[in-house]
Amino acid sequence: MARDVIPYEVQGSGAGRVILLHHWFGDRTAFAPMREHLNGEAFSYAFPDCRGCGEAQQMAGAFTMEEIAADVLAVADELDWDTFSVVGHSMGAIAAQLVLLNAPDRVRSLIGVAPMPASGFPLEGEYRDLFYGAVENPANRRAIIDTVTGGQEDDAWLDAMVSRSLARTTPEAFRGYLESWSTTDFHERVRGNRTPVLVVTGAHDPVLGADAARGTWLEWYPNAELDVLDGCGHFPTEETPQALAASLVQFLSRFAK
Repeated sequence: MARDVIPYEVQGSGAGRVILLHHWFGDRTAFAPMREHLNGEAFSYAFPDCRGCGEAQQMAGAFTMEEIAADVLAVADELDWDTFSVVGHSMGAIAAQLVLLNAPDRVRSLIGVAPMPASGFPLEGEYRDLFYGAVENPANRRAIIDTVTGGQEDDAWLDAMVSRSLARTTPEAFRGYLESWSTTDFHERVRGNRTPVLVVTGAHDPVLGADAARGTWLEWYPNAELDVLDGCGHFPTEETPQALAASLVQFLSRFAK
């Protein structure tokens, strides 16, 4: 039986092909602030919505990282993209690594933006309560977003992020993805993988910043590089979109053709 293809949008017409996976708090519109800064002549970018998010809110699903990875390959097949690069933001980076493992001959390069590692992000005690409480409680979402951006953003920005998150994700998907990214661990499968990798972190991200990347991504991927962006925390897509786009395009220009 053919797999239902998740909704996606393509920008650009270049030969370099890139699929970008969004973070836990939203859908593909999270990339909207940076899209005007992308090079559409050299690259074609596909922006899918994960099941339960954005235009895929009504799609049934298991809401796991493995399911996202399978859906990405279905999108690539529909686009007739034999090879491509994958960008994953936060939880999207876990799914992006699974795409690499599932189709190593098709993935030209991998980019993790404020990325969760292949070992997942285990939650215990008060942190588990905070994150699982965020499924139903907007105040928990706000507290998490404020923390991972280093307390640098104002009330209006935080409120907008929470509002978009509530509008663009279903509670079932939000909880399902949380359970998946917080409990997965396949880091031994990626250790030593020589695919070109870029890790982009925000200077104000206290959780998944440069130190976390050095202890995971840069340790496991021998061809990994690190770019730390000033002026942002966990959401450079929304905080510093122009700088993030420049970092991605510079790296992709070397490997995505």
